[in-house]
Amino acid sequence: MLIVALFSQYDFTIARLKYSGGGDWYSDPSSLPNLLEALNERTTIRAAPREENVEITDPKIFQYPYLYMTGHGKIHFSDEEIKILRDYFAAGGFLHADDNYGMDSTFRQEITKIFPDSPLMELPFDHDIYHSYYDFDNGLPKIHEHDGKPPQGFGIFYDERLVIFYTYECDLGDGWEDPDVHNDPPEKSVWS
Repeated sequence: MLIVALFSQYDFTIARLKYSGGGDWYSDPSSLPNLLEALNERTTIRAAPREENVEITDPKIFQYPYLYMTGHGKIHFSDEEIKILRDYFAAGGFLHADDNYGMDSTFRQEITKIFPDSPLMELPFDHDIYHSYYDFDNGLPKIHEHDGKPPQGFGIFYDERLVIFYTYECDLGDGWEDPDVHNDPPEKSVWS
């Protein structure tokens, strides 16, 4: 099975991953619409105006090549969901997991169940993900300060292809939110 994007008038959308375990998968509600709007304004990609929400067990998950997950709490994948996610990644899918401060320990635990032989590895600053449209020569930006740790980007590769990008200690979703949500300075916003 291959990932098949079925968007009638758009080239691209993002699907927000609904997961169980108690985490708030729905946090930062304005983040993805703002990111998609920025894609429309700054690139030639025709992005949908809103993200889709998809559960792991929904067969439509294979229509979305880009999944996004975030939250502050626990994540849990059932055995069925682990198998589906393995198939999803093997079919060409990509997951961006953005720790909103609080999902780190359970995310790492659950992702290990999907890829037990492929641990998360920190991506070097010269990796393409930091230089695809904008250049982030020093890696991820620090959007919110919680404990003084530097922001980090981790990845898991499947058949030499980055399938999971995990952003930790930076909280990108907050930078994509409406500016008045967190009152961040303009340089921390997607709108800068």
